[in-house]
Amino acid sequence: MTPEPETATFHDLNGASVFITGGGSGIGAFLTRGFLAQGANVAFVQRTDATAFCDAMQAQHGKRPLFLPCDVTDTPRLQACIAQAAAAHGPITVMVNNAANDKRHSTEEVTEDFWDRMLAINLKSYFFGCQAVIDGMRKAGGGSIINISSISYMMGNAGYPVYTAANSGINGLTRSLAREFGPDRIRVNALAPGWVLTQKQKDMWVTPEGLAAHIDRQCLKDPLEPQDIVDGVLFLASNTSRMMTGQALVIDGGVVVTG
Repeated sequence: MTPEPETATFHDLNGASVFITGGGSGIGAFLTRGFLAQGANVAFVQRTDATAFCDAMQAQHGKRPLFLPCDVTDTPRLQACIAQAAAAHGPITVMVNNAANDKRHSTEEVTEDFWDRMLAINLKSYFFGCQAVIDGMRKAGGGSIINISSISYMMGNAGYPVYTAANSGINGLTRSLAREFGPDRIRVNALAPGWVLTQKQKDMWVTPEGLAAHIDRQCLKDPLEPQDIVDGVLFLASNTSRMMTGQALVIDGGVVVTG
């Protein structure tokens, strides 16, 4: 990972109990690092081994994230990990649903099994992750849930229709949970990134021509970096955004214009 850039300090996140899905790679790894830099206690799940990443985070921040191996489509395991994280760090007051799979596919090739698997990763895990943290947040007097979506469904992109369907579902889920649990001071927001240049994106999708065409669509002509998303998530997690809920925060350099 690149050296950590300077960013804002959100004092209320110091000591906060944070849970992140997919928190050991891609944008998720930057999120874990960002919360550790704020002094938060971070637990995360992912399928692949993250021991080396945890070693690096402990060396950098003097605090080790709690890594819990988990396939987020295994709902009982996901909810058991959330309970384990709460036992280790106290009731979870910040939940970031980040794990996702944007595998490219055409409508004609989608099978029922593929549909079920993609929805299980990209939407079902979000719902049951939220469900598992609600009671603890309520008892703690409130909390913040951030559901990572994408601008892909706003743009009507072709090439991954099941993924965009799930992204749109995340937005609807976010609004409904915000309404349902607002009286408990539980805030629920979505964050929709644009094309963030993670290593995976660079390895699998980025071409000079494709990147140039996308940046041409942005109002701001710089490529999006993972830290741009980290800063938005920290804002939504913090009491700085205490009266913001049920919203979709877009960080894409100005490709889509909401309102």
